Amino acid sequence: MTTENLYFHEHRVPREEKEKRNQHKSRVIWFTGLSGSGKSTIAHEVENRLFRKRAKTYLLDGDVLRDGISSDLGFSIEDRNEQVRRVGEISKMFVDAGIITLAAFISPFSKSRDQVRNLFSDRDFIEVYCRCPLVECERRDTKGLYKQARAGKILDFTGVSDPYEKPENPEITVDTSDITVEE
Repeated sequence: MTTENLYFHEHRVPREEKEKRNQHKSRVIWFTGLSGSGKSTIAHEVENRLFRKRAKTYLLDGDVLRDGISSDLGFSIEDRNEQVRRVGEISKMFVDAGIITLAAFISPFSKSRDQVRNLFSDRDFIEVYCRCPLVECERRDTKGLYKQARAGKILDFTGVSDPYEKPENPEITVDTSDITVEE
């Protein structure tokens, strides 16, 4: 794809002014982990608490985006990487708008997470690794996805037939196997 005919306009309202009005800095908080590790649950709770403190927030969730903007994607490695790329670009726009953006995605591959990280300055990207043993994720399996994957009904399932590459240096690691959401 060529970008030679694209022309970008300078924003009339810079991010710094948006942050000043919002009375907080904008960031992306990227939650990653296996299905069932608690990513979305924790992200929703963090968003709720920030919102109650009058912060401007938006939560991007994998299931919601796959039902809309990424409805054309499957679960191949290429499609998973494209999903993460799209979420990264959307997150970048929200951060520029002065919004604290929470992104809850399995995002199984280090390379694609690093590509998203590289869209932001060091202070603007916070990776939260929701660490939880596979056996516990399977026990929690409220959607029945692991059971279907083990039965061969779902192919390319992270943690079963596809790999999950753990973050090497996340800003925050939360062991979700034995703590409550409040903790």
